Amino acid sequence: MRIRFGYVAISMRLGKKISSSSTVTFTNYNKIISERNKLDKLKSITLSNLNDLEKILNYNVENQIHFYRITSALIPLVTHPDVGYWGHREIFKKDFEFIGRIIRQNNMRVDTHPDQFNVLNSASNEIVKNSISNLMRQVEWFEDLGYLHGKMVLHIGGATGGKESGISRFIDNFSLIPEEIGSKLILENDDKIYTAREVLDICRTLNIPMVLDVHHHNCNNNGENIEDLLEDIFNTWDNEFFPPKIHFSTPKDHDKDRKHADYINAEDLVEFLEKAKVLDRDFDIMLECKQKDEALYKLVKDIKVIRPQYKWIDNSTFEL
Repeated sequence: MRIRFGYVAISMRLGKKISSSSTVTFTNYNKIISERNKLDKLKSITLSNLNDLEKILNYNVENQIHFYRITSALIPLVTHPDVGYWGHREIFKKDFEFIGRIIRQNNMRVDTHPDQFNVLNSASNEIVKNSISNLMRQVEWFEDLGYLHGKMVLHIGGATGGKESGISRFIDNFSLIPEEIGSKLILENDDKIYTAREVLDICRTLNIPMVLDVHHHNCNNNGENIEDLLEDIFNTWDNEFFPPKIHFSTPKDHDKDRKHADYINAEDLVEFLEKAKVLDRDFDIMLECKQKDEALYKLVKDIKVIRPQYKWIDNSTFEL
């Protein structure tokens, strides 16, 4: 069973100056009088983001980190209703192609996690419409990167009218979205509303993969044991290019604290791995913690102490 670790968006070792998430608020953007200057502002930020994304990806390659989440703030204001698409695909075509080659040539796994404002099961048709438009922007990133295996992690959404109504709306609305979006979506259980069991049932109905968030399950469940769900969750990935992926985080202050801690509790992760070991199936773990790659390195050191028998392949990959 082979496990790989990944991290989200920012490398702490590269420093805060290297960020692919730079943006401009719509208020400040709107203060720019000239349309040309407005476009120049968007172009300069995007160029900086893409240059820094290239640096982060090369850093990951150098440090043998194969799994990475690209920020959803890569292109400034592209999803703002009063700005929208401003031509970045044509302007930065070569830049996307270059970054895509880095990803492909190094067999990296990258994905995105569109923010919480994208709600496919909203009772508002306008919100659903805007969500579909926003998701399409990230689908286009994968297309422009020439990266066929990109996925977008999405929560089910709200529960207006009750969870059964929310689930029905999600399934109904899923049938309305373009195939380009549907083929990229993977669904995650959340920490307040939809449990792992409920999301698994939705994924089976729609025949799409599920991302298990272990901490969300610990915060929000109906008494199910995680080991009783794990095989069925992993089986939703049977027809996918990559192995299953999960999210793992440590609560900040107490067991049910929804906020993420700076680092990962290695003993908790090892306990989960030992439960998963009976399945003998490869999977990837996205670490969701404040210290990003620093947390990944610390976790590796801690696991080597706790479980010296694990066989390490490289800096972020091991077998058990």
